[in-house]
Amino acid sequence: MSLLSPAQALGFVALVLGVSGFLQRDDRRLKLLLAAECFVYVAQFTLLGRPSAASSALVSGIRTTLSVWLRSAWLAAASVAVNVGLALALHTGGTGWIPVVGSSLGAIAVFTLRGVPMRLVLLVSTGCWLVTNVLAGSVGGTILESLVATASVTTMVRMTLAARKAAARDEAEALEPAA
Repeated sequence: MSLLSPAQALGFVALVLGVSGFLQRDDRRLKLLLAAECFVYVAQFTLLGRPSAASSALVSGIRTTLSVWLRSAWLAAASVAVNVGLALALHTGGTGWIPVVGSSLGAIAVFTLRGVPMRLVLLVSTGCWLVTNVLAGSVGGTILESLVATASVTTMVRMTLAARKAAARDEAEALEPAA
């Protein structure tokens, strides 16, 4: 497949959206860019003939959009159920379950977690999507998920260091004698 094919071009669009998203420290901006990436993935995996990946990306895009405004373990469970149901309906087998697992982990993360814990679970989800992209032959998607993993780890380190710095500042202020 040519690097300039429509499917590969969509992978590069997803690349820009995904990396931009995972560089965000703000959970809302992360989720909006991640949702956009998912919707681009739907088209890409459809063109690549990967229906379970396309359906998982669609469920991921919808649930990530909803998670901007809603937090609920029930919605996470419903998203996982829809993912599994679609995978069964598409007669998914073998490696076709990898994006279903990745999407399901993402649902749990965006609906029930925040900050660094959310990003840790999303990092595992990213690993599932990295494998899916390698197996599908998506150059842009493979680069995307590799960069997303790197950006995610970098952002988690930045968030952790900022939290530690703020805690140290608060502790130092608490120890100062009152004037």
